[in-house]
Amino acid sequence: MSIYKKLHKIQSQVLGLGKDKAGQNYQYVTGSKVIEHIKPLMNDLGLILKQEVLSIDNERQDYIVGFGTPKERTKSEILSNVMMRFTWIDSGTGEKDENLFGANGQNDWEKGLGSALTYAERYFLLKYFHIATDEDDIDNPQRKEEELKKQFLSLSKQDQITFTKITNEVKEKLTLK
Repeated sequence: MSIYKKLHKIQSQVLGLGKDKAGQNYQYVTGSKVIEHIKPLMNDLGLILKQEVLSIDNERQDYIVGFGTPKERTKSEILSNVMMRFTWIDSGTGEKDENLFGANGQNDWEKGLGSALTYAERYFLLKYFHIATDEDDIDNPQRKEEELKKQFLSLSKQDQITFTKITNEVKEKLTLK
């Protein structure tokens, strides 16, 4: 199987991931959740993802926090811009697929680069495989599950019982075929 068929297989098996972490007034999919879903498929298909940092640009960012309060102060962080090469390698054939990807990360002094690298890996994988992360994305399977659950819970108790009974009967008939 060619490297592109293997990569397509991963893409076809991971359609969407729900956001599992919140911070700074937004929600996001963690890198560990992305890896948890993709790495077993990579292992099964014999694919390796090599990550190389091609360039790093660090810039000091000074800004004010707690503006207009007694806790107002200047805060300094590092904005790290990285350019990376992500190379898919088929461990069986040596076939490769190289991709350039840039990312930014801003954090305390020693954490800016780590933030950029973590962001790059997570979003490279999400974007490369077109993995939906928005609850509104029609391809996100978690959206469909949550929608169905909300619809089910909005039914009266009697309707829930009837729905469950009919669903189980249909499942049973399909299993017998």
